[in-house]
Amino acid sequence: MTRALMTTRRLSDHLRVALLPLLLLIGLQLHATKLLIPMDGSQRDHLKAYGIAFWGLEREVPIDWLLNYRGGSFLFDHMKALEQECLIRGVTFQIIADAQASAILAEISDPEVNMEVVRLEKAPKIAVYAPESFQPWDDAVALVMEYAEIPYERIYDPQIIAGVLPKYDWLHLHHEDFTGQYGKFYRAYRNAPWYQAMVQESEEMARSLGFAKVSQMKLAVATSIRDYVARGGYLFTMCSGTDSFDIGLAAEGVDICTPEFDGDPIDPQAQQKLDYSKAFAFKDFKLVTDPMIYEFSDIDATDIHSRIGQPRDFFTLISFQPCSARTTSRWCAVSWARPLLSARIS
Repeated sequence: MTRALMTTRRLSDHLRVALLPLLLLIGLQLHATKLLIPMDGSQRDHLKAYGIAFWGLEREVPIDWLLNYRGGSFLFDHMKALEQECLIRGVTFQIIADAQASAILAEISDPEVNMEVVRLEKAPKIAVYAPESFQPWDDAVALVMEYAEIPYERIYDPQIIAGVLPKYDWLHLHHEDFTGQYGKFYRAYRNAPWYQAMVQESEEMARSLGFAKVSQMKLAVATSIRDYVARGGYLFTMCSGTDSFDIGLAAEGVDICTPEFDGDPIDPQAQQKLDYSKAFAFKDFKLVTDPMIYEFSDIDATDIHSRIGQPRDFFTLISFQPCSARTTSRWCAVSWARPLLSARIS
């Protein structure tokens, strides 16, 4: 009996020694259950990090987006596949204990700090508004998404007129002209083959869609986009796509194009007939109708910036106000695009 007890104890001791690494591993897994992707200065590749977030959403992996915490970090449940993807793409990450994650969430929930947790669960379907001749390097938005490995589809005037916009959650505008003035490139490039090809392609497209002028086609596209946003679609626009969009909407029913662009005279009362209430963001702007001036209106401040110099051209934004679960403002929802596509391409 004594010998049997001793043998049993030896076996028990050996079993404990053998199981100790496994128990330690299980303990680590129980306490290291989260993967944090920081978005502050410690992050090696911010754009690829956004791509990782999109990669997770495509696989129905829920993400806690920690607004204003370390640059808007992402918090996931720890998954080996996610960890491997971060390593492959060169994205900085940390595996943290559940207690650490709870402490972070408690810090964010403090009403005295300007932070919030937003749960992300669905990968948006993204469209980029761009012509057939478009290349990713032509547009910073598409270039960012290509680099971040975020999938998107390209659509243009025929598709929008055909009514495809409801298929998409997000629409990103190319460097576009919604006024029918071909980007105001007339003075510098009117004899360039690419410019002449663009004009011909646009005019043929307008006729094929039943419009007498390119400006009329562009207005129809702009109003379709406006209605898409009103129905709940998200819009990101940049460069000339921003000001020309509002100008086109405000000029509905008004000819603001000189003969160089549409073959007939501009409305002499064009400025007075603008309806700013139809615009999204701008009002009281003054048109620049001279075809020899590379500018649509006084919305753009490029000339001012070039005169004052970079050292005097800094400004400070107010601290970003995150959305709470009770907030219904669409602009808060657009915050997903803010760091993803805006902050890193300016």
